[in-house]
Amino acid sequence: MFKHEHPINQVVPEFELDGSDLTLSQLERLNQKGSRIATKLGSPVIDRMMQSVRVVEESLDAKQVVYGVTTGFGGMSGTLVDCVEAGSLQENLITFLAAGAGPEIESVHTRSAMLLRANVLMQGCSGIRPKIIEQILRYYDSGAVPIVRELGSIGASGDLIPLSTLARAVTGVGGRVAVRIGAEKYNSSQALKKIGLKPIPLQAKEGLALINGTSFSCAIAANATIAAKQLLSVSMVVQAILMTALKVDLNPFQSFVHDCKPHPGQAWAAKVIRDLVHPVSGQHAAGEMVQDRYSIRCFPQYCAPIVEGIARVGRTIQTEMNSISDNPLIHNSEKRYYQSGNFLGQYIGIAMDDLRRMIGLLAKHLDVQIASLVAPEFNKGLSASLVGNSKHAYNMGLKGLQICGNSIMPMLTYMGNPIVEHFPTHAEQFNQNINSMSWGAANLAWNSIKMFRQYLAVSSLFAVQAIDLRAKSELGHFGGHELLRGTCRSFYESVCQLLDVECQNQRPYLFDDVDRWLEQDVDVVANDLAVKDKLIPSVGSVSHEFAEFCGANL
Repeated sequence: MFKHEHPINQVVPEFELDGSDLTLSQLERLNQKGSRIATKLGSPVIDRMMQSVRVVEESLDAKQVVYGVTTGFGGMSGTLVDCVEAGSLQENLITFLAAGAGPEIESVHTRSAMLLRANVLMQGCSGIRPKIIEQILRYYDSGAVPIVRELGSIGASGDLIPLSTLARAVTGVGGRVAVRIGAEKYNSSQALKKIGLKPIPLQAKEGLALINGTSFSCAIAANATIAAKQLLSVSMVVQAILMTALKVDLNPFQSFVHDCKPHPGQAWAAKVIRDLVHPVSGQHAAGEMVQDRYSIRCFPQYCAPIVEGIARVGRTIQTEMNSISDNPLIHNSEKRYYQSGNFLGQYIGIAMDDLRRMIGLLAKHLDVQIASLVAPEFNKGLSASLVGNSKHAYNMGLKGLQICGNSIMPMLTYMGNPIVEHFPTHAEQFNQNINSMSWGAANLAWNSIKMFRQYLAVSSLFAVQAIDLRAKSELGHFGGHELLRGTCRSFYESVCQLLDVECQNQRPYLFDDVDRWLEQDVDVVANDLAVKDKLIPSVGSVSHEFAEFCGANL
């Protein structure tokens, strides 16, 4: 929970992790610049953690054979290790796993993983000392970020290689890790010294506690899910602007229709469009279809499984964020070890496969709407390719931008193909003969998020140009904002502000083709979606409604 509300002169409040349920929204808030974590654990947390530590100590005193405490790991668990070498066993564990590959992952994932791992270890089932958790939190607060590679986990016995990188960095054991502090790079010993921490030698079970779990793939999945929820809200607003420009008939969105087919996501999607779209006057022209095409008329039915699916993914990931996933687990009151498989990231893997597919479906529908807008046969009187100044026959409007969007959408749908079933069956002496590929699924989901931002940037430019041109046909001028209301108008104005486009009546967003560098505009909008400066806040009402939907239905 948040420890206290911050005074006006502070950036954010201090947050106290205590091993209880951590939410996606709290994780997002903690990853904002300037967040502070309480680094001193409360008595209840310390007490339950120390109980599990004592269970480990007592098993060593009794010279019990305990997996990973007095034995080797995985396929070598038949190898016995002398009790006096229990600490060395743990330190070697996080050392031999220094075997990642590929580019660095983004720091937001590494920082999130630190928080998730610390929070679940506080639940006291892992045999790790509170001082190590406090060190993790101090490390997090320092802003130091261990360099973790994108390749190296199959999500079977947890995220062994990525989490071992964090373990080496935070404890200083092994030294085989690079750490970024600001623009500089240090080895683990240098980094600890620079941020005022000392190395912590490991005791029995502590290496396993640090690396044997799903916290890292879950961190990436959580960040992807947070972003997906926000981008869903953006896509709903963009859809509403496109529909306004297409002069949609709102009958298919009325509540009676969706009462007849009462899926919750369908009712929600229809209501959002009813609330967002300001009907444009006008009757169907002679010879024109008397009802809109499927991309409009079936939008609530198409969108509903996506809405419900993203909500379901969020619930799954939030549960996994707070799950104890190392092995063996320690039952404190029974003073007993439970060897099990909570470290398997199957929930994460399947959820991220689903999330990628849903992102692709969102892009596919937007692509259809854009195709309708650029075709005079379907766009109800707008210019071909949304040309701004038709007096110059050489103007081609947004033709190139549509080609760009067409190149992105198939990649997003392709990335929606599952990876979970493609696991290797022979890993680690056939011990890990089934695995989840959660790390790969989560990283692919994050890549889909980044690509979807690019596609939404393309779609946003189409939305602004289309509504400007519709204003010309309806109002006699190019002030597209006058056809919009509420959140749609806020989003439109935010895009214009980002691109230094005046909301005016004389010219649309793109008048002559030479007026704008579309590539630069796409980049500016996509970057704003990533940093969440203007556009994400501008659709906050839809995001709030989606959060309420998730709470009420899942």
